[in-house]
Amino acid sequence: MQGRDFLNRKWRRSLQFRTVTAAVLLTAFAFLGVGAFLSSQIASGLYQERVNQAEAESRRGLSQVKTIFESSSASDRATVASMVGDTLKLLEGTGAEAPRYYLLTPLPGGQNLYVFSQSNTSITANIIPEGLAKEVATGSGQYRQALALPVGDSDVPAIGFGTQVQLPPGNAYALYLVYDLSSVQQTLDFIHRVLWIGGALLLVLVGGIVWLLTRAVVHPVSQAAIVSEKLAAGQLQERLEVRGEDELARLGASFNHMAGSLQEQITQLATLSEMQQRFVSDVSHELRTPLTTVRMAAEVLYESREDFDPINARSTELLYNQVERFQALLADLLEISRFDAGAAALDAEPTDLVEIARTALDAAQPLADNSGAELRLIALEPRCIADMDRRRIERILRNLIVNALEHGDGNPVELTVGATEEAVAVAVRDYGIGMTPMEASRVFDRFWRADPARARTTGGSGLGLSISTEDARLHGGWLQAWGEPGNGACFRLTLPRHSGGTLTHSPLPLPPAGANGMHRHPAAENVLLEQQEENGVPDPS
Repeated sequence: MQGRDFLNRKWRRSLQFRTVTAAVLLTAFAFLGVGAFLSSQIASGLYQERVNQAEAESRRGLSQVKTIFESSSASDRATVASMVGDTLKLLEGTGAEAPRYYLLTPLPGGQNLYVFSQSNTSITANIIPEGLAKEVATGSGQYRQALALPVGDSDVPAIGFGTQVQLPPGNAYALYLVYDLSSVQQTLDFIHRVLWIGGALLLVLVGGIVWLLTRAVVHPVSQAAIVSEKLAAGQLQERLEVRGEDELARLGASFNHMAGSLQEQITQLATLSEMQQRFVSDVSHELRTPLTTVRMAAEVLYESREDFDPINARSTELLYNQVERFQALLADLLEISRFDAGAAALDAEPTDLVEIARTALDAAQPLADNSGAELRLIALEPRCIADMDRRRIERILRNLIVNALEHGDGNPVELTVGATEEAVAVAVRDYGIGMTPMEASRVFDRFWRADPARARTTGGSGLGLSISTEDARLHGGWLQAWGEPGNGACFRLTLPRHSGGTLTHSPLPLPPAGANGMHRHPAAENVLLEQQEENGVPDPS
């Protein structure tokens, strides 16, 4: 199994391995086809040549012996036996470059036999095929058939020729000549070995040639892939080794030029980004001291605004509110700079997400009262414990609830909390103006607004959702948005149960249940009905 997995992985990932394997397999198939054709032609030609020679020799020998038997004047047992023995000696020896054996055996039905079975070897009538014996017994011509000749413990290929002869006192005998074709088989075996050895050497040679040729092309490409991976990993100094002036060399030179340009641009961008982060951090820190002084002065003026005339009193209120917004913006800028610098630390401990959701709702209740909206908590589980930084999760929920109240047009805002064995989630759903899919994809960008012409007289710094995204990412979680114009919006926060866990799914749906005419989650529907019965508030959806 491991070898198969290794070959599968090698086949998928190595172009050179696929090319060499395909070339060797195609060559092997071609060799098998050509080899089978050559073997068949050689075997047929060699066998037919031996058969033709043996047939000519056997025809002459059998005809000569048959003539001698028919013209013999021997009449008694001794004379006939002597004549037969002398005549059969004419058939001894080797013929057609192969050993030759004879067998004389009486046909069934003979009486008063002067001569019994005779042979110059140990062969008997049992080796004669039934078809050949039947033809000889019923015909007067010469017949042939292939047969297996026992030699030692094995059988070798042979061919037998037979004819019927007459011996005194009028008995019919079958006379056979058997040619041993083992030399022909040995020759064929030798040819086959040569073909197999030559084919194996050819496959090795073809594989080596294809490997060398493909290596000349694939190796530079493989090196380019390795260098590309290193460049993607941040090792911007890596370059390809360029040799020669061919197409691959020009490709390597172009690749190095591209890598150099990318390194220069990335270095410039990194430098600019570092300068920007340092500038934001330095400016934010430097502004804290004068801003604190200005804020203290604004508070003094704000507390004394009743002693001022209406114009100065209004100016004092505007000054105080804008200083508060400025301070919130400065705090968000400092938080963003910590995220950009990688200095944000997570203080995670087991915490109940349902409890955090209640705390966030209580904190946002005054704003909900001002807007006339109702806040609802739908807990699908009594407790949803997970490892989290309470301060950061509260900040995320506070931002999401405030945004929902600002864009909910006074409609109810629902917080749904759910959990599975691997994750916990909370979804903040409003039924206000909603947003398009394009706006939902950009809502987490820094300082982005769906309506650029809208003045920043409400809301926060424009960094709240960006900071929330960074807080969720710091937990290894997801913060996702959905919206539909006229049907409200929904933000879903999903966190792993344990620090370092990997999310594969969320306990709550997005788009949320109830969107596009869909029903709510059954458990959420039950909780909501209970709240409506207690408060007497109709379901706005």
